[in-house]
Amino acid sequence: MTVTRRQGREWAIQMLTAADMNPPDDDVVFRIRFWQQIQTVDRDEGGTGGEDVRGKMRVFAEERYHGVTDHIAEIDAKMAPLMDGWEMGRLNPVERAAIRMACWELYYTDIPVPVVINEAVDLVNWYATPKARFFVNSVLDKFAKRSEERRVGKECRSRWS
Repeated sequence: MTVTRRQGREWAIQMLTAADMNPPDDDVVFRIRFWQQIQTVDRDEGGTGGEDVRGKMRVFAEERYHGVTDHIAEIDAKMAPLMDGWEMGRLNPVERAAIRMACWELYYTDIPVPVVINEAVDLVNWYATPKARFFVNSVLDKFAKRSEERRVGKECRSRWS
């Protein structure tokens, strides 16, 4: 099985959602258990037992997990005015994880805006409710338009302005 960036984002959203719903006391233990569960599920579904989980996509997923958890207060503060009266705490945990991860990607990576938004919307559509995709798309579109100037250079992406 070839693992794609989509799968890496799914794993990141699963980690973020799990940590959001039940904050871990020990992040290292949390991540070890998460990857053990992924390997078990993969093996139960006829896969290889998670061999691909040890590669680049695991790093890709963990980069997103840590990116969001390290900047969660900043992300939430930037998102608050764009949420049309909604608070992060009122959102479905999957929607919250997808929005946070996409915002981190928009701000801290060079991944094209349409790719980031499309991936987040697709994942929310798959893991949450179909109506959630419209809300997520709207919020992320607003965020992308407000942060466009910060995506120009690496020094701009290194901090929130």
